[in-house]
Amino acid sequence: MVRHRLSAYRAFVREKLEAAFGEDHPATDIALSFSLGLFVAALPNFGIALVLFAAVIRYVDRVSSLALLAVVVMMNPPVKWVIYVAGFWLGSRLLGPVPGVSITEFSIADLSLSVGPEVLVRVFLGSLCLAALIAVVSYVAAMRFIRELRQREIELVDTLPDSVSD
Repeated sequence: MVRHRLSAYRAFVREKLEAAFGEDHPATDIALSFSLGLFVAALPNFGIALVLFAAVIRYVDRVSSLALLAVVVMMNPPVKWVIYVAGFWLGSRLLGPVPGVSITEFSIADLSLSVGPEVLVRVFLGSLCLAALIAVVSYVAAMRFIRELRQREIELVDTLPDSVSD
């Protein structure tokens, strides 16, 4: 059951990515929209990314709205929580551990007023570093995927018989 749902979710994400990367926008605009969208969505922003995406889609002509939709589909709550935990771990490595809080024994009750701000700083710093890495990797991956997708479409058109392509 879980395997079927995961497979269906992967197929849905792939479909959205293919639709986004197959747009008529220039490849760099689509890849940039996708990578910047992932950067913003990976940060702990408390849902403000959705409002920002809507405003950017409305007022920026070069942005790929389908690429931002693909970001929203990909960055669902379970993925965001993984990024937050990894961000806390990385932030703790960069700034040092929070006294009295460990990753293995962490609970919401540990977020008292005394250690809460220190935890949030580590989550934000670690998430910022991860978001930057995700943005760079996703830009390169998106450019490769777009080029491959467009090359496949060109090859498909080239192999059609003349009577069908007219």
